[in-house]
Amino acid sequence: MQSFHDKHLKNKRQEKLNIFDIGSTDICGCYKPIFDNPSWKYTGVDLAKGPNVDIVLNKPYDWVEIKSNSVDVLISGQVLEHVEFFWLTILEVSRVLKPGGTACIIAPSGGYEHRYPVDCWRFYPDGMRALARFGRLTCVEAFTHWGVIGDPGSDPWHDSVLVVQKPLRPFHKHVGVRVMQSLQKNVIGWRLLDAAETHA
Repeated sequence: MQSFHDKHLKNKRQEKLNIFDIGSTDICGCYKPIFDNPSWKYTGVDLAKGPNVDIVLNKPYDWVEIKSNSVDVLISGQVLEHVEFFWLTILEVSRVLKPGGTACIIAPSGGYEHRYPVDCWRFYPDGMRALARFGRLTCVEAFTHWGVIGDPGSDPWHDSVLVVQKPLRPFHKHVGVRVMQSLQKNVIGWRLLDAAETHA
């Protein structure tokens, strides 16, 4: 995440940015210090109250607490593997990002099972690029860190990184994409969530 900051945001230190961290609870550390800048407003978002959480989402796939087209930068690290239906999550990422806004999503490609409360997925660059396409977002970069940095807490995970940007579209195309994604979320999400509740 520090590398994302240095590469993509360092030249924006004077701009006023709304930065939202999805899955922000401070568990042995958080990303907030990386984005400590008087011009930036950092907001921590998660599903439950806790340290470094400013907004608690009532529903995991329907972020009504965050306005559409309101986020300049969205970050999320070590969360996506715990999201059962991550394709619904990327639709919400696409909705809340401003046109031209950027998101950085980090998730492991390896490592042991760590349920919180579930551990569902591992990601590779092709999967990250596919996720960007599904969300109608432009893939800026997607890679997996295969190297060893000598940190036993980080090395097993071989994190994959996705950086995307929401395209600047003509108004009619923007509305069309928004309607299509809303239908996707409501139709696909209703079936999935209904099945999940049935088997709970």
